[in-house]
Amino acid sequence: MSIANVLLVDDEVEFVETFSERLKRRNLEISKAFSGKEALKVLEKNKNIEVVILDVMMPELDGIETLVEIRKRYPLVEVIMLSGHSTVESAIEGMKKGAFDYLMKPCDMDQIIAKVSDAVAKKRRHEEKIIQARIKEITSRRV
Repeated sequence: MSIANVLLVDDEVEFVETFSERLKRRNLEISKAFSGKEALKVLEKNKNIEVVILDVMMPELDGIETLVEIRKRYPLVEVIMLSGHSTVESAIEGMKKGAFDYLMKPCDMDQIIAKVSDAVAKKRRHEEKIIQARIKEITSRRV
């Protein structure tokens, strides 16, 4: 069983291909997208994605805009922002808009695995709370 189901989003094709192989070797299930718009389409089709690793600097729909859309449409999916060109301001903006965390390229593989593990644990805790609340609601109707 994999650690998490992850969507890797970056407009740099070579980076996505190389990084996704490295993540797969560390027991992550990886989907890929090369733009913000493509990422939203992948999320629509694959409801199993738990964590998105999202580049900040992309043409058309940038990382922050994509983050906002992901949070709107898929509020339980956690997003880790990733950039090699960013500023402290973009990191703060991403965190304000709901990013789980923010990492700079190149990032240590152990660090990214730890962040993904923490993000997926948070998502699963939220899902469990929702399930428990639904069970409580259903059982309270029978009393």
